Amino acid sequence: MQSLTIGPYSHASGTVALPGSKSISNRVLLLSALAHGTTNVRGLLAADDTQVMLNALHTLGVAMEQDGDQVTMHGSGGVFAVKHADLFMGNAGTAIRPLTAALALMGGSYTLHGVPRMHERPIGDLVDGLAMIGAQIMYTGTPGFPPLTILPSAIDVTRPIRVRGDVSSQFLTALLLALPLVARQSITIEVVGDLISKPYVAITLNLMQRYGVNVTNHDWRSFVIPANDGAYRSPGDVWIEGDASSASYFLAAGAIAGGPVRVTGVGRNSIQGDVAFVEALAQMGAAVAYGDDWIEVRQNGPLRGITINCLAIPDAAMTLAVAGLFAIGTTTLTGIASWRVKETDRIHAMATELRKVGAEVTSGDDFIRVTAPQTWQVARGGIDTYDDHRMAMCFSLTAFGTHAVQINNPECVGKTYPEYFNEFSTIVQ
Repeated sequence: MQSLTIGPYSHASGTVALPGSKSISNRVLLLSALAHGTTNVRGLLAADDTQVMLNALHTLGVAMEQDGDQVTMHGSGGVFAVKHADLFMGNAGTAIRPLTAALALMGGSYTLHGVPRMHERPIGDLVDGLAMIGAQIMYTGTPGFPPLTILPSAIDVTRPIRVRGDVSSQFLTALLLALPLVARQSITIEVVGDLISKPYVAITLNLMQRYGVNVTNHDWRSFVIPANDGAYRSPGDVWIEGDASSASYFLAAGAIAGGPVRVTGVGRNSIQGDVAFVEALAQMGAAVAYGDDWIEVRQNGPLRGITINCLAIPDAAMTLAVAGLFAIGTTTLTGIASWRVKETDRIHAMATELRKVGAEVTSGDDFIRVTAPQTWQVARGGIDTYDDHRMAMCFSLTAFGTHAVQINNPECVGKTYPEYFNEFSTIVQ
């Protein structure tokens, strides 16, 4: 499908059962594959990024059986059986980065590559950190970026490992997930610079604990992995929470267009930082309610523009930028430098597409400022999505403006939420 035309809509209400969290799904798949024992993973996200991880683990010799959103993983005990493999990683950062770290410690020869955009997404800080302990990783394209070739090497973890934290938290997450495999003694990771997206690292630490590894967090500046026997322990059954980033689009619809809109599968006790998105909607004036397994938002008068640091919620922040189209005043988002190294340069892409519908937009390396259109414009040529799932999903909300909107390449949502537009259609009128 080259494009999809939706709207204009005037109201949103209903309930949506969320798909599993991408961030949790891919972490759990890798942990289950590395663990001692068998893990029954339930509620797994069915999307391109998780399929990339499943395919890679299967290629590496991990035994598994899948039935719908349930996967039974037979853990490798910390050592993948296959020592030579060529792995296609698509555009899944949550797959290529932790797998690069784990494979660098396996003593095998591996190549990892992906779609062209993946070869523009940085990985050099992770490779540099792994090189400090003796890993041999070569760039076969542009230095600092995939594709990569990993060679067998002697690993030495007697010294602290340093990794930058201000480009992507996935570099730290990758090291945290992989290093227990070689932690015959405690290992210290030191973060260089300010750590962004701390809630995503918190997900990593939470899940590692469930698999038997308790990391000591020293104020997000350093992390100590305890000595262990070189592998995780399966917790048996793991349920995947609903995806809080995906929840943002439906909840924003409730705030913009009446509501109530409820999402199920994630609630007040979520381990995902993106649930803080709902607090931002409340600051804008929406009415918010929580349960253990649900969140609900409804309109409570006109939305108001806010200024907010989005360092902790970079993905859901995109939805706030589009919500700014429906707010009185100006919405300013800061702490979004990581947008530039995501599936596309999201600062450029958001600014370009928001202007198409008539918004006044200014942006810089770490911020975007959005003022609602004085008069809504038809987005000539449609909203371009840059092969970025989140661009497609958050711009679906522009269908609550005064014109129908054409979303180009809507199938890019398959990266994390293949059924998104079908689900969206069930709550709009």
